[in-house]
Amino acid sequence: MNFLSRQYLRILHSNVKNQTALCNFGRAFSFKSDISLEKLYPESKQKLFTANFIPDPKAKFSGFIPLDKVQITYSASSGPGGQNVNCVNTKVDLRFQVNSATWLSEEIRTKLAEQCKNKINKDGYLIIKSDLTRSQHLNLADALEKLRTVIRAILVEPAEPSPESLERRRKIMLKAARERLHEKRSRSQIKQSRRAPAPDL
Repeated sequence: MNFLSRQYLRILHSNVKNQTALCNFGRAFSFKSDISLEKLYPESKQKLFTANFIPDPKAKFSGFIPLDKVQITYSASSGPGGQNVNCVNTKVDLRFQVNSATWLSEEIRTKLAEQCKNKINKDGYLIIKSDLTRSQHLNLADALEKLRTVIRAILVEPAEPSPESLERRRKIMLKAARERLHEKRSRSQIKQSRRAPAPDL
């Protein structure tokens, strides 16, 4: 390699270095909107964490769900959404074992096992899914709220029926029994009328 070739390569190498530095400089000082997350929340950390929370011992369920006690997985969401659906896993699958969930009381675990059989798989995991939005955080919040709604619903004690309601229910059941017997008797008479008459001896 002669002297001119070496000089040419040296110049070319320095030009590439300068262009790379300019590109990095431009990326660091590129334009950002005034409503970008970095400007709206400059000190925020968009990471999931479990806040320090001491539940009320008198309350059956305070609404607090420890994230380290449940399994959270993300997958591709279904439905329309353009290329974002293929690139980002936004669907949330939240599950935990009901029998070993020590953060729930024994009463809640028993009622969950009885009233939520369709949502519990053969391994004993209660499964809550959400693909409401195209955001992982919003879908996770929706799944947690669904779980809270399920737990609060099973804790609602059914109201005692009034004497009027019991009497109305008794009359409805009595009327249904009479109609059933009347229908049965009518069918029996129809069948008897279809039979051939007995021969005279």
